[in-house]
Amino acid sequence: MSILLVRGTGDIGSAVAHALCLAGHSVVLHDDPRPPHPRRGMAFTDALFEGSARLESLFAKRAASLADLQPMLACGRALPVADLAFDKTLRVVEPDVLVDARVRKHAAVDPIRGLAPLVVGLGPGFVAGLNADRVVETGWGENLGRLLHAGAARDYGGEPRDLGGHGRERFVYAPAQGLFRTAHAIGAAVAEGEVVARIGTLAIRAPFAGVLRGLTHDGAQVAAGTKIVEVDARADPRAVFGIGERPRRIAQGVLEAIADR
Repeated sequence: MSILLVRGTGDIGSAVAHALCLAGHSVVLHDDPRPPHPRRGMAFTDALFEGSARLESLFAKRAASLADLQPMLACGRALPVADLAFDKTLRVVEPDVLVDARVRKHAAVDPIRGLAPLVVGLGPGFVAGLNADRVVETGWGENLGRLLHAGAARDYGGEPRDLGGHGRERFVYAPAQGLFRTAHAIGAAVAEGEVVARIGTLAIRAPFAGVLRGLTHDGAQVAAGTKIVEVDARADPRAVFGIGERPRRIAQGVLEAIADR
C-alpha cells in the first residue's frame, strides 16, 4: 500500500485525498495553520480549526503533533490532517507520492520535485519533467483533469464559470489583511448587502441574495485580496456540500498519475 502526502485542504486537495483513500491508499493531508479556504462544505479544512471534519463518506482528524500523527498513519480510522511544519510532516510520512494540490494560480510554485519518488503538481506553474514528475490540468474545459507526462499546465484563465447568473461578482475578496471574524455558517441564506463577516472594523457584505457557498472559517488570518466569501444565488445545498465536479475530475487525474507510475 502506498503512502501519499497531499498539500492543501481546500476543495481540490480534499477531493484528491478523498479519492485516494477510497482507492485504498494511506493518505495524509497537510496545510498551513488555520488556512482561509472558503469552500469548507466541500473540504476537510475545518479539521484544522475544530479538530475533525467530514466530507461525504470520510472523516478527517487533526494531528497537532508528531505523537498524534504517527499512530494515525497505521490506524486508518480517519484521514490525518497534519497541523505541523511541512518539512517535519514530510520527514515522518516519507511518502511514496507527493501531490501539491494548493493550486495557487498566479503564485510561484515551490521546487518540490525529488521530495518523493513521484511528485504530482496540480495546475498553473507546474511543468512535468521540470518541477514535477506529472502534472494535472485544473482549468475548466475539455482538458480538465488531464494527466500530463511532459509540458506545462495551462495558465490561469482568470474568469470563473457563471453560476446562477453570476460570475466573478459572486466572490468577495479581503479588502485588507487581518483577522477574519464571522458568526455565519456555510450554507446559510443571506440577503443582498447583509454583513456576513468582519476584518477588523471593515464589514464584509453579501453581494446579492443567496446561500453561502464559501465562507472562510472564523479566526483565520487573511491577506488582502484573499477570496473569503462566495454567494450562490441558486440556493441549492448540493452546490455547497460534498465534492464538486471540478475537484472530482482533477482527483481522477491524480489517480491516473499514480496508477501509471
